Amino acid sequence: MKRLIRWALNHVPRPLLQRLAGWAVPVAGLFYVGRGRECPVCGARRRRFLPYGYVAPRADALCPSCLSLERHRLLWLYLTRETDLLRRPQRILHIAPEVCLMKRLRHRAADYTTADLESPLAELHFDVLRIPLPDASYDVLICNHLLEHVADDRRALGEFYRILRPGGWGILLSPVDRSRAATFEDDSITDPEERTRIFGQYDHRRIYGRDYGGRLREAGFEVREIDYAARFSAEERRRYALPDDWIYVVRRPL
Repeated sequence: MKRLIRWALNHVPRPLLQRLAGWAVPVAGLFYVGRGRECPVCGARRRRFLPYGYVAPRADALCPSCLSLERHRLLWLYLTRETDLLRRPQRILHIAPEVCLMKRLRHRAADYTTADLESPLAELHFDVLRIPLPDASYDVLICNHLLEHVADDRRALGEFYRILRPGGWGILLSPVDRSRAATFEDDSITDPEERTRIFGQYDHRRIYGRDYGGRLREAGFEVREIDYAARFSAEERRRYALPDDWIYVVRRPL
């Protein structure tokens, strides 16, 4: 299973993969029937979750029911337990929408829009370096694991700041290596195999370090860096299969 998933991630075009995953992953999940794991996003229970990863597949990663990964489950717990996202009307823009979150937000949020460069699942299609939306047009922005892909992440952050209304907030997550003090990037590395070896994925352009929050602040945001997984017990972290990732909450000042 690990080899099959890794091959698909590295060789099947992402738009096609997004279409196929909706039926292929649940079928694979039939081999994981049990109750050792629980997905807080969809409520599914399995003996364990499926492996997932481009280079070294992580065990207990992918929920076969809603396709949530570790970071999605942690984020959903934060959104539903710590914010008013679904308790009052807000204009929400979800960039690079994850299907597990998109389905639930679309049915429960009052004003919800999805966007991506090429995903067939999104309503709008644009490059985050040139977002064709008015200034201060959204109350909430959700954008996860995208900035490590874009050529100019600072320009993208400037666009995110522009489209949020004053007082608006967002969740901007990226893979962050907290053992690194500073972000590493080298645009001279263009070979996909070399990018995979150095950055961990063929289409990543940088590895963020502990200065990630500082980059968000450079764009003008107020930033909260939250070690949210640490608030859960060891049993909860095992049952939900949560990561050690931090939650990065941004707010555009009034």
